[in-house]
Amino acid sequence: MAIVDRTVEGKVYRARRGQVAYGYSVGIVCLEYFLPFIPGDVGNASTYDFPVLYREVEGATFDAIIVRQDPAMLPIVLDAAQELVLQGAKAITSDCGYFGAYQREVADALPVPVFLSSLMQVPFILSMLGPSRKVAALVANGASLSERVLDALGIGDRTRIVFRGLEDKTEFRRTVLDECGTLDVEAVEQEVVEAALEVQAEHPELGAILLECSDLPPYSAAVQAATGLPVFDWIGFINYVHQAVVAKPYTGIF
Repeated sequence: MAIVDRTVEGKVYRARRGQVAYGYSVGIVCLEYFLPFIPGDVGNASTYDFPVLYREVEGATFDAIIVRQDPAMLPIVLDAAQELVLQGAKAITSDCGYFGAYQREVADALPVPVFLSSLMQVPFILSMLGPSRKVAALVANGASLSERVLDALGIGDRTRIVFRGLEDKTEFRRTVLDECGTLDVEAVEQEVVEAALEVQAEHPELGAILLECSDLPPYSAAVQAATGLPVFDWIGFINYVHQAVVAKPYTGIF
């Protein structure tokens, strides 16, 4: 795929044929999902201090992506990601960490940074912790977090990672996995905090927590307050990449 020409000559801007809007930094490929995306969720545009661009991946259902990571979905995911780039996105992410199964192929095909899973932060987090410390990754569905996903994300040594699925939490399952169409924010927050505290009690050597699911950032503050640990989530990751691809000069007093 050719690199999209985004040059600006002085104050003369050059239109890009086929692009219908401008000013996006991050493009987000999305599941076909029936879920209220509240502020703080990857799927809620008001979460960000900058414009983001969404593209639904046709056929990317819970079963196809989260349960099976269906290899047949790769060309469809890639088409959606390429369309986001053509519309001006300078980096590509997703709204489900299990899209990470396609990370290598999509990153290889696109001319912009690709980070399809928040789990890509795990090696970075571990590098900040002492060798005796671990990170807990709270994931949407622990039962289907496959070796294929982790391998595609470059997560080789897993001895310092504690994976904790949330599929046993009643309200989380009802809302996120069963797609009931409603969200009880307080109930889900309580369940996510409970899961974090359970892992912390079982593994006192934890040094940090990562919330994998794109629906979990609204509860990061509560998890941090309850555990006293650093909490990483997908919104922090997106903000980090945004700053890398849209750097702005610093202003202030000297």
